[in-house]
Formats: sequence, structure tokens, C-alpha cells
Amino acid sequence: MGDFSTGVNSHEDEDLLKQRETIMRAVSDILVALGEDPAREGLRDTPKRVARMYQDVFSGLHEDPREHLQTVFQEDGHSEVVVVRDIIFHTMCEHHLLPFFGKVHVAYLPDGGRLTGLSKLARVVSAVSRRPQLQERLTAQIADAIEDRLKPKGIMVMVEAEHMCMAMRGIKAHGAKTVTLVTRGLYETDAEQRAEVLSLLKG
Repeated sequence: MGDFSTGVNSHEDEDLLKQRETIMRAVSDILVALGEDPAREGLRDTPKRVARMYQDVFSGLHEDPREHLQTVFQEDGHSEVVVVRDIIFHTMCEHHLLPFFGKVHVAYLPDGGRLTGLSKLARVVSAVSRRPQLQERLTAQIADAIEDRLKPKGIMVMVEAEHMCMAMRGIKAHGAKTVTLVTRGLYETDAEQRAEVLSLLKG
């Protein structure tokens, strides 16, 4: 079944080591089931590499994205929309554990001058991306975190992504983009403001 030494430092958490060993065994079993030999030279370190990769790309499972929005500052009198476009993300579709990736565009209308650092929005995107995901859920979770911490008058989150489960299997639709949109607050009820902000997100 191969060598399951994890190759980790002694200071790493014991639960992390056990998790890595479990993933390594599972990867080795998959290779055997496919008719491969996990002990051959080219695959000898593959279970270890995959285990480390999974622990990295799924590390957001143990992270609350709202924590990145704890730093909120007041800018009295600021009542204009804040827009951050083209936040790059990569995540894994929970249906086939294949990647999907693309861009997130975020807009929020501050209430009472409550703002956060622009980089904090990118950290929120990173946190919700590093877990098995659906694009619809990812879009909503970004909006949820902003709504919970900043309590803005309105939120709009747009996600554009390409899914490898469509490109690599099934219909093999290379280059197809999926777009999801979540609106909250004022942008749900005010059609004029919704259209204006949507045009900003689309660029």
C-alpha cells in the first residue's frame, strides 16, 4: 500500500497528522482501485502530496469568514457604494471534487459610515473558497459575512466561474462560464440602484 510516513514537522498538531495519514491511505486505495501501483516511483509520493493539497484547499472548513471583518472603522459621512472587482478565487466543487475558479465582484452600501479594509473582503472570499463548495452557496456565504459584520444598507455579490466538472467530463463544455448573483437590502427593493450597482460589477 505504500509508505504512509507523513513527512511533517514534530510541532504540527496531532489531529492534523492523523487526518493526513487517513487521506494518504484513501488516495492509495483509489490508485489501487484504478489499477495503478502506488508503490511505483512516479506515484510513491502522490498520496502525501494529495493529502497536503487537500488539507490546504479545504482548510476553510475550520475558519469563520466573518473573523476577517472584525476590524471595522467609522468614516462619518461616507454613504457611497464600495465596489471591489476581480477578486480571484479557486475552490473545489463538492459534487466531483474538481476545481472551479473565477472572479468575485462585491459591492456594499455602508450604513453609518461602517467600512472595512478592502483586503478584508478578499480574505472573506478566500475563507469561503477553501472548502467543498457550490457556486450558489459560495456567493451567498460572502454576502452573509458582509451582512453580519458591516450591516450595510445594501449588498451585491457576483461570481463568475468556470467549472472543471463541465470541462473535463460529461458535456466537456470548455470555457463555459457560470454567473451567480446575490442581492441584499436596498439592492433587492430599489430597482434603479440595483441596476446602477450591477453595471459597476459587470464593468
